[in-house]
Amino acid sequence: MTARLLDGQKLSVQLQAEIRPAVAAFTARVGQPPGLAIVLVGNDPASEVYVRNKVRSGQDVGFRVDLERLPATVTLTEVLDTVARLNADDRYDGILVQSPLPAALGRGAEQRVFDAIAVGKDVDGFSPESVGLLVQNRAAIAAGTPSGVIELLEREGIPIAGRHAVVIGRSDIVGKPMALLLLHRHATVTICHSKSVDLPALCRQADILVAAVGRAGLVTPDFVKPGATVIDVGINRVTDRAEAERVLGTGHPRFKVFEEKGSVLVGDVHPSVAEVAGALTPVPGGVGPLTIAMLMRNTLAAAGARHPA
Repeated sequence: MTARLLDGQKLSVQLQAEIRPAVAAFTARVGQPPGLAIVLVGNDPASEVYVRNKVRSGQDVGFRVDLERLPATVTLTEVLDTVARLNADDRYDGILVQSPLPAALGRGAEQRVFDAIAVGKDVDGFSPESVGLLVQNRAAIAAGTPSGVIELLEREGIPIAGRHAVVIGRSDIVGKPMALLLLHRHATVTICHSKSVDLPALCRQADILVAAVGRAGLVTPDFVKPGATVIDVGINRVTDRAEAERVLGTGHPRFKVFEEKGSVLVGDVHPSVAEVAGALTPVPGGVGPLTIAMLMRNTLAAAGARHPA
């Protein structure tokens, strides 16, 4: 068996195309485009890439996208003041504070910043009120990565209702909202984590297995029931040759990328899983592009709620 690849990049392009006419109609009706404010604190290289892609995607669909850059030396009070100013600014329908924040801001700073974002502008779905609405299945907006996974499953015709879904990872950004979104679509859901006993045996029960733990190549074929759908949320940059060999093997096409660049992006799922699974998301090109596409859709939804027809 060779798994069918689930092309998140292709779906993200389709979603962007679907959003554009709705953005144009909103702009004509309201007199201004949906507005997205992105706050970037410091100069983390990965965050710079993510933010650049978000700005480009927002502008591509017709949003007003403004980037607020704050230095790494900024205080938590200054970050919170920035969020408060954006909350009060009617030009913006969505606010996104790029994670992670600099460690110097202190433990718990990120959650305090997320808490400060007005729920109507919380296009990441991370605020306590947004999460509470999601728990009650009343959320109009949910976190982008798990929302993208659901969109991919549904558009690929992969049944969710009645299936057993196993989520590896319990983060507030992916694991927990992923489990809730699957539960709301009538899956039976198991959440696994670092304290779970006999992780491979638990995962082998899954019809849908979602790996979102941030450990390169963790999920091997003995984790996977034959024919299961495997969703790889992990994005891990490998710079060690031995680790690249372990995850990819020297004959894998992406090992050549490592040899050329000295690093390579790999998922939480070992490539050999493709011989067992029925469907599989690649890394890169699977879930990653959908996260940004769902952010665009969340921003449009927030704009529509703030300016109802």
